[in-house]
Amino acid sequence: MRVVVWLVEGTWPACVDAVRTHAPGATDVVLLHVTDPAVPGLAHGAFAGLLGRGRSEPDPGDLLETLGTVSAVELLDAAARRLGVPATPLERTGRVEREVVAAAEGAGLLVLARDGDRSRLGPHSLGPAGRFVVDHAPCPVLLVWPEPAPDVTTLPPPPHPPHHPHP
Repeated sequence: MRVVVWLVEGTWPACVDAVRTHAPGATDVVLLHVTDPAVPGLAHGAFAGLLGRGRSEPDPGDLLETLGTVSAVELLDAAARRLGVPATPLERTGRVEREVVAAAEGAGLLVLARDGDRSRLGPHSLGPAGRFVVDHAPCPVLLVWPEPAPDVTTLPPPPHPPHHPHP
């Protein structure tokens, strides 16, 4: 079975541990990291537009691209070490949520961590990217808490029944 593990800074250990716990027989594990090109692109644009062309200072967008690449490689290496079995690292660049869905095509399982408000149970524990991936994944999804799940007392109260006046 092919398992794709979406690695995000700060939550990736829980995803790797979930593979070891819930898919120990996976024959093909893909460790996926997606870089959004928007941040370096914004820095490039700001440097060119606000500071003008022909300046001798280095473009901060170049530095952000380099730092992002180094960070992704280090994250993929750390995840592979933690997993402890052979895995295929995969670095993609683009709209994060769409790249994750595309990478999951043909997988037997996609593992991801909650990316929203993790202080309480409920739909807000998924951010926009996580919600998109869960809603559009072309395979089964294992959604994990990156830390122990909040207590069930964090559930919102049930809705009030509608009031029906008596005739």
